[in-house]
Amino acid sequence: MQALWHLICDQGRKATECNPVLRQYLETRVHAHAGFEQALAANLAQELSAQASNVDLNAWFLSLIKANPAIATGAAADIQHLVAVNPACPDELTAFLSFRGIQAVQAYRLAHTLWQEGDIQSAVLLQNWAANHWSIDIHPAARLGIRLFVDHGIGLVIGETAVVEDDVSLWHGVTLGSTLNESGDRHPKIRRGALLCAGSTVLGNIEVGERAIVAANAVVLKPVLAGVVVAGTPAKVVSNVPAVLETLKPQSQGQ
Repeated sequence: MQALWHLICDQGRKATECNPVLRQYLETRVHAHAGFEQALAANLAQELSAQASNVDLNAWFLSLIKANPAIATGAAADIQHLVAVNPACPDELTAFLSFRGIQAVQAYRLAHTLWQEGDIQSAVLLQNWAANHWSIDIHPAARLGIRLFVDHGIGLVIGETAVVEDDVSLWHGVTLGSTLNESGDRHPKIRRGALLCAGSTVLGNIEVGERAIVAANAVVLKPVLAGVVVAGTPAKVVSNVPAVLETLKPQSQGQ
């Protein structure tokens, strides 16, 4: 994580040299902070300040991040993964400062920590502040992995008992919801490396298997096997995942 922070700072200095108009912005968002954790807390606080007037979000968020190192570790993994897989993201600085998918997922990580600690009201408040600001609504009880690619993110909804494993890609307008015919564990389980394309909907306590692809606007009502492509309403298998994509194996948990 320290190497990532040094890289972000270096990219910030180069951005300032390229466009001096951004000097004060980059000073406030990057160079004024002692490390990645401090900058992460401050940037999330700045983004959500209009939603929570008179609340010292910076100190609150930093205390959560320091007490729960997995928050910053997850943020760093998401940033590095985004730069690796998204040609629209030029560098780590841009991912950190500009991509709503990165920012909203880190706000979720804070809310999830609060939920696990039993501070349900604060967790739901933070969930709603984030949803109002980024148009991405992730329930704080949902379980999300790392190296997530939340592309654009606008309209993404993830329900309370959903599970999203490592290396999953979620595009804008994706819904991981319930059928309203279930109680308790009622939301989808998205396994490692799966890709859910724009506008797709997965309903109920069903599984989308590893490296499966759900096509744009598909409605998934039944489990999806690993390594297949499903499309349509209701979704049906249309092919296996292309071989070129099968060669892009998810990273191991230890990397």
